[in-house]
Amino acid sequence: MPPLPTGTGRRRPSDRLLTILTCPLCRAGLERADGALRCPGRHTFDLARHGYVSLLTGRSRATSADSADMVRCRAAFLGAGHYDPLARTLADLATELAPPDATVLDAGAGTGHYLSAVLDALPGALGIGLDTSAAALRATARAHARAEAAGWDVWRPWPVRTGSAHLLLNVFAPRNGPEFHRVLRPDGALLVVTPTGRHLRELHEPLGLLAVDARKEERLRRTLSAAFRPGRAEPLEYVMTLTPEDVTSLVAMTPTAHHLGPEELRHRVSGLGAPVRVTASFLVSVHRPRRSGQ
Repeated sequence: MPPLPTGTGRRRPSDRLLTILTCPLCRAGLERADGALRCPGRHTFDLARHGYVSLLTGRSRATSADSADMVRCRAAFLGAGHYDPLARTLADLATELAPPDATVLDAGAGTGHYLSAVLDALPGALGIGLDTSAAALRATARAHARAEAAGWDVWRPWPVRTGSAHLLLNVFAPRNGPEFHRVLRPDGALLVVTPTGRHLRELHEPLGLLAVDARKEERLRRTLSAAFRPGRAEPLEYVMTLTPEDVTSLVAMTPTAHHLGPEELRHRVSGLGAPVRVTASFLVSVHRPRRSGQ
């Protein structure tokens, strides 16, 4: 993605992005305007100097989002390669499910780690990560040359054109079935990653991790069944060898971080010994949009 002229301090959104995003207030198209995006109704959304645009305004602003520390810990853990088998699985599936020049949406993009892996596998693709966290959006915007980032709450109707996406990623993130269906092309695909009950099982008791809901897969089916046909589902399980620093980053990037203070976390991690072998266990599932009458 080419930068804006020197001195602006802002990255320039791609022309292709502007054919996909819409104004969240009136649903009209967006154009560049003096370091911002603006619709014909003159609703204006500033481009952050870090390269993302936040479309959240007024009452639509998210009340909770990943903190800068959570994003930093996630970047450290993912950068160490511990979830690389998952990233490779998503990339391999992407090449089967989408054309090389696909439009890829990532709902709850986090650091953009998985979106970047998919873009590497699809040489002409454009990736757009949606997230509520400014720290996550900064990371996504710099994760890949063809990655864009937009601030949005995925629970709300999306500022995205109907039928504009070939592939939608949903990795450990909230699921908005109706909007997933609306923004996907009829021949598009949704890739969902959920943890299984065995995920991080060695850490549950000693660190007090929040357990995976035993009904998670049932809730996934219920959330998507009205709008999607289930396709293949691939289990992925392997053992990670983690240092105390890895474990601390892993816990600090999850919802458990909201319930366990830094000092208590360090105390509990110190009792694990080093290194520690920990199970990573996921289910990667493919879902296709239902058509009328299906």
